[in-house]
Amino acid sequence: MFPIRDHNPSEKTPYVTYVIIAINIAVFAWQELVVTGIPASNQFLIDYAFWPVLFDDGQGTLGLFTHMFLHAGFMHLAGNMLFLWIFGDNMEEEIGHLPFLGFYILSGFAAAYLQYLPNVLSAVPMVGASGAIAGVMGGYLLLFPKARVDVFIFFVIFFRILPIPSFIVLGLWMGLQVFNGLGSDLNGGGTAYWAHVGGFVAGFVMTIPVWLRRGGSRYWDRTSGHPPHPETHYPKSSIPLIRRQK
Repeated sequence: MFPIRDHNPSEKTPYVTYVIIAINIAVFAWQELVVTGIPASNQFLIDYAFWPVLFDDGQGTLGLFTHMFLHAGFMHLAGNMLFLWIFGDNMEEEIGHLPFLGFYILSGFAAAYLQYLPNVLSAVPMVGASGAIAGVMGGYLLLFPKARVDVFIFFVIFFRILPIPSFIVLGLWMGLQVFNGLGSDLNGGGTAYWAHVGGFVAGFVMTIPVWLRRGGSRYWDRTSGHPPHPETHYPKSSIPLIRRQK
């Protein structure tokens, strides 16, 4: 199951979100089309991925930033950009274009640092925008806990689109990151779960001042946790849509 869209329309053009998506796609195209051959690919990762062992030695600080724009494959890129597309526009609208850019980068820094802390001598490089995007998701959860998110569910021949409140979608996602992170500490793994946790927590915390300026819990009282504007209504899909019971 994975989210495919939300019902929270952005009333302003999310220029920064578009630019971040474009940069990620351009960097991936560069990796695939220009950086060819094993020696060149390895050197590219050495130069631009985040390496905990190098960071612990006072090196590799550039990778703390550039890792957010590298991806390990097409599906890695596509999944991350889908999540950024769904949740990024609303966060950018709420905090402004340039503040959102800073918010995104700081979330990525926090993600890399929390991935670094449990194993500072790890020689496994970290790449991907998911830590920074997790920060966007953490902020979204605080501001729009009941915004509806359409989740595509499939199991063998069972296909459904189910509208679920964001606090369930994002809360379950966060819980899985913690659970899988604890498991990866025991048996290893190729996903930077603690980076997701670090980014999510950082994004949530950085959004608290925005939430307080809107009135804190009174903001939730006014909106009932929903977006402060009418929801998007999508045309009927050929995939059955299951509506939540009130």
